[in-house]
Amino acid sequence: MIEHQTLGSKIFDVINLIVLIVITLLCIIPLWYILCISLSNKTAVDAGIVSFWPVGFNLFSYERIMGEKAFFVSFWISIKRVVLGGIVGVGCILLVAYPLSKSIRQFPKRNLFMWILVFCMLFNGGTVPWYLTMKNYHLIDNIWGLVLAGSLPVFSVILVMNFFRNLPGALEEAAYVDGAGPWKTFFSIFIPLSKPVIATIVLFTIVGHWNEFFQGLVLSTKQANYPVQTYIQQMVVTTDFSTMNVEQIQQALKLNNKSLDAAKVFIAIIPILIIYPFLQKYFVTGITLGSVKE
Repeated sequence: MIEHQTLGSKIFDVINLIVLIVITLLCIIPLWYILCISLSNKTAVDAGIVSFWPVGFNLFSYERIMGEKAFFVSFWISIKRVVLGGIVGVGCILLVAYPLSKSIRQFPKRNLFMWILVFCMLFNGGTVPWYLTMKNYHLIDNIWGLVLAGSLPVFSVILVMNFFRNLPGALEEAAYVDGAGPWKTFFSIFIPLSKPVIATIVLFTIVGHWNEFFQGLVLSTKQANYPVQTYIQQMVVTTDFSTMNVEQIQQALKLNNKSLDAAKVFIAIIPILIIYPFLQKYFVTGITLGSVKE
């Protein structure tokens, strides 16, 4: 019986390993293919002969994107947006989720505010009223417009709220017995115990701010105020051959819009790839514990 269970466990482990390898390849192969496209010359990309290795290797797409000062300006704007947006967004999420995690007895108006949040998650006033509101608050061409526009994602609030509700109530009761008020309890008990879900919403917030481009397009009237995603979405390849020498013309002829788009994708995901390994160990725990209230 024991040998049979051991054999069954080994078979399961092998099948599980194979499935995980297949899933990993399904995730990696598209990214590798895009990288190959970004490093291939125009003729090969147009002919569709690029597969899993660059054809006519060149870095002209990356040179074209990163060779302009405007790119680095937009990159810096996105970094500021992510840092400020992460601080403001996570702070707002935690401060809203904490009272909503209480019972009706502790917070009588809880359901009213909860319904308002859910309604706002399902419906919105539209782009024009939103733009007029941002304009009236002088948030056009302002980094704070990009930061505040999405500073309270309702999904993250619900995730943190359920996480807080799963924490043992005895801890809070003990804190009150020791004379701790709501703020002391929040910062001394709830925040230290909530590292997994905080790491999860930090990741969500950072990715959301970094990948978002529409708000930058609507809230910025000048290219100098574009975040990096808006910049690369609006960037058009314009080449003036009259100002180039022979070598530069030869390089320009290698440029393809598909290669340029592929290079954009890789430049855009690099910061997230750097950050994710530091947060991924908390990610599954935060999602699991914050998704269901028992």
